[in-house]
Amino acid sequence: MSDPVFFTPAEAMHVASVASFLGAVGGEAFGDRAVLGVAALIDAGPTDLSFCDSPKYLDQLASTRAGACLVQERLRDSVPAGTVALVVAHPHAAFVSMSRRLFPQALRPQSLFGATGISPGAMVHPSARLEPGVVVDPGAIIGPAAEIGAGTVIAAGAVIGPQVRIGRDAAIGAGASVTHALVGNRAIVHPGVRIGQDGFGFEPSPRGHSKVPQIGRVIIQDDVEIGANSTIDRGHVRDTVIGEGTKIDNLVQIAHNVVIGRHCIIVSQCGISGSATLGDFVMLGGQVGVNNHVTLGSGAQIAATSVVKDDVPAGARWGGRPAKPVRDWFREIAALERLARQKSV
Repeated sequence: MSDPVFFTPAEAMHVASVASFLGAVGGEAFGDRAVLGVAALIDAGPTDLSFCDSPKYLDQLASTRAGACLVQERLRDSVPAGTVALVVAHPHAAFVSMSRRLFPQALRPQSLFGATGISPGAMVHPSARLEPGVVVDPGAIIGPAAEIGAGTVIAAGAVIGPQVRIGRDAAIGAGASVTHALVGNRAIVHPGVRIGQDGFGFEPSPRGHSKVPQIGRVIIQDDVEIGANSTIDRGHVRDTVIGEGTKIDNLVQIAHNVVIGRHCIIVSQCGISGSATLGDFVMLGGQVGVNNHVTLGSGAQIAATSVVKDDVPAGARWGGRPAKPVRDWFREIAALERLARQKSV
């Protein structure tokens, strides 16, 4: 079996050009050494750039075969003789910057067919409006009166519903569906995402549950990223909104009427119930549950696996089930541990 390389560098670089791009110190004697990739310390080879930002990894640094390594000044002398030390203030951030430059195609879903323009196997309604430079893979469907901006990629099997608006330089991954939605510029929607399906709304009665019409939309602002197999329901009578720059991990459920602010981080398996509101820069750890109609103030941070049933003040750090300020949560845990030890004596 052959061993394919899925990502190749967008350009050939050398230690000198890497140092110049990052503003790094060092490497002058090896400026012409090629840098063709990035790798972890234990996997790196002679043409790879790596990084080390903690003394915890000194053993891996000592044995690395990387051609160059990004380190802070304090670790410069720990870099082995065969590796060029490039000194920067923040090694990991510099490593990410270099990775983005070398592998821009890894930043968003690409055409799975190597297509340019509209593939013969795609189905685009005659009333849809696509700007020049849109890529549509085989099997994709674009509905009536949809509008898609220049530079956007619609991958294989994706479905774009009637009147949906998608901005420029966005990416809609394979098998995703987008209906009843307005999607901003540079949005990234990974494979299997479902956007705009109706929210879970029923009016209970002794005779059964009457389905509530969901007539709102989903508004996704610029630079939002939505991880694979996540779901965002359209609103009931108001819009579900995802704010600019927010990053959503895989397998996240966002219910109808939810409003999420700018630059939030939502980790996998979170569930946000209907009409909840998150301010700007809110962070939710994995498997957090947020109750309906709850408000999380800007900058709030919720620990993984917590259940939020009450409003959280701006800038607060909460955790637990139910969630509470972390100091109270830690005191409860300590008290339970003391009680458990007493019972076992």
